Amino acid sequence: MTSPTRWGILATGKIARSFATDLRVTPDAVIAAVGSRSRASAEAFVRDLGDDATRVHASYDALVTDPDVDVVYVASPHSLHLEHARLAFAAGKPVLCEKPLALTRAQGEALFEAAGDLFCMEAMWMACHPLIRDLQARLEAGEFGTPRQVTADLGFVVDQDASPRMWDPLLGAGALLDMGIYPLTFARLMLGPYAAAVAVGDVSESGVDLDVAVAARHAGGAVSASTTSMTSTSPRTATIATDQGLLQLPYDFHHPAYAVWTPAGGEPQRLEPPTAVIGTGLGNEAAHVQECLRDGLSESPLVSRAQTLELLGVMDDLRRQLGVSHGAD
Repeated sequence: MTSPTRWGILATGKIARSFATDLRVTPDAVIAAVGSRSRASAEAFVRDLGDDATRVHASYDALVTDPDVDVVYVASPHSLHLEHARLAFAAGKPVLCEKPLALTRAQGEALFEAAGDLFCMEAMWMACHPLIRDLQARLEAGEFGTPRQVTADLGFVVDQDASPRMWDPLLGAGALLDMGIYPLTFARLMLGPYAAAVAVGDVSESGVDLDVAVAARHAGGAVSASTTSMTSTSPRTATIATDQGLLQLPYDFHHPAYAVWTPAGGEPQRLEPPTAVIGTGLGNEAAHVQECLRDGLSESPLVSRAQTLELLGVMDDLRRQLGVSHGAD
């Protein structure tokens, strides 16, 4: 028997609510406490969960120092991740930090340095999804042939009255950091490290990247094309082309219900997740973190520190190409 993992949720926005909903159906997970900058917000969050056992904290300091919290999920806007992760590390708590981990590679390095030997992982839930993991493993085993080309897209229309984190350049606003990280990470998972990447895009007068297209070459010679948008209802699909056929992931490729493999000259085959998707898939991410903690790891084998820093560095370079900067620069 193993003891439940007691989660503390830092911040009470939309992603925190989605994560908490999935935590409630994740085996061996308990939402021990929620922290916000205001007690009213934390109380409303817990009330909506319908969980009277979850403690409420009116500050982030109180949350991370709660002795009944085993691990802190940092769900604040990405411009605050470094500050809030450091709070948790100072209290001796491991961290699952929402993506992107930080605004820049330099910030990411500072965050991991603060973690030391404490577990810390970027919350790239896509990398923990059972079907994504299965496709990645089967590609590495050569089951679908040699992957040579990936396309991936994620975007949606962001209203002008949306959260400032989506529109304020000082907060790291823009399509690339918020949405583009998924297509870029997908290509990295399926094709390996980046060797070169070139970006073009449309940037608002205030300096926010609205639409971005990235052409990249990977270390093994394969290529990828990633697109992201804040202005359009984009396809949100992905493909992996190999020398033996084509893998297609449908709408919302980053948490797919299925994939389709079509071998060259053959018939399409539907591929299902090999194991259960917990909730929307955020539960699989939580379950993976719990496994890492039980095994005494300081980083995830699925979302390594090196991979997270590599992608932050890629996005730093892409932003420079686009002429996009923010407060951390």
